[in-house]
Amino acid sequence: MRFAIETWSPEYGAPVGGDVLGETDVEVDAAAERPLGDWAPVAPAPTPAGCVLFVDGVQRIDARVWVDDGTGTSRQGICASWAAGVVRCDDEAVVVAAEVRRGVLCAGDDVGSIATAHGRYRSYPVPDIAAGDPLGQALGRVRGDLEGRVAVEAGGGGDLLVVDGPLGDRRHIDGAVGYIKAHHVAYLAPAQQAVVGALGAGERTPLFRIGAERFRWSWYVRLPGPATHAWWGVVRCEAAGDLPLDEAAARADLVAATLPRFASQPYNDTRAPQNLHPIAGLERELKRRLGDPLLLERALRTAASSTTAA
Repeated sequence: MRFAIETWSPEYGAPVGGDVLGETDVEVDAAAERPLGDWAPVAPAPTPAGCVLFVDGVQRIDARVWVDDGTGTSRQGICASWAAGVVRCDDEAVVVAAEVRRGVLCAGDDVGSIATAHGRYRSYPVPDIAAGDPLGQALGRVRGDLEGRVAVEAGGGGDLLVVDGPLGDRRHIDGAVGYIKAHHVAYLAPAQQAVVGALGAGERTPLFRIGAERFRWSWYVRLPGPATHAWWGVVRCEAAGDLPLDEAAARADLVAATLPRFASQPYNDTRAPQNLHPIAGLERELKRRLGDPLLLERALRTAASSTTAA
């Protein structure tokens, strides 16, 4: 028996889901750039972007709360902190934008803000319609909104703008490319998935289209490193579907030629190589700016005690 050990730390889950060979119910056109019979790794000219902007965000639940609206009915909510920023990489890596927000997210109507000794938690009403984890989904949305805003404000100054995660509603950001580190859905048939496994470092697959009316361009890229299995070091990228095919292909080539130089190594990152050095550094800086979680929780408990006493 032959086997390989995944280099990602188990605490981060697996970069490739167990159902990666399954089918997806999303419409996919894998013949968008090349006929299916001509699928093969694409090796772009080694001309990387001179200046790259990386966008990322972090979030944290500082406390879970119960809000009494005065009628005897209590609603569950969360007090959370989130941040988004942009790091510019040319001759050096510099954080050029970073913003922090705090809020109380609660189902139903506006519950008002919560003032503490270390900051105010603004009210973010959550429609009580989402299944599963509506508060967690709402937190992800407000963090994504902040990422989009800082990206728009910092954009325009680089040759390439990379946002961590799928494009989603950030597709409107000019020149943005989504960067997806982990794979949980198979978008390609087995014959095309074999091309993913055959990629060399810095090579990409042909483009394929995901979705129907509001489709997006997508492609896989392999990052450099000691590959231990077919999907090791593979990331998926996305670009807005309103790009013409030739422009989307040119952007995919630019991404494939650029990202390898930012890949992390297993000895210094537990999510190597997909957790790119600039993104990892930006995450650390944003988490630092969120503040001490114990201090904020204590401040929230003190504020709650004062309200109860009043």
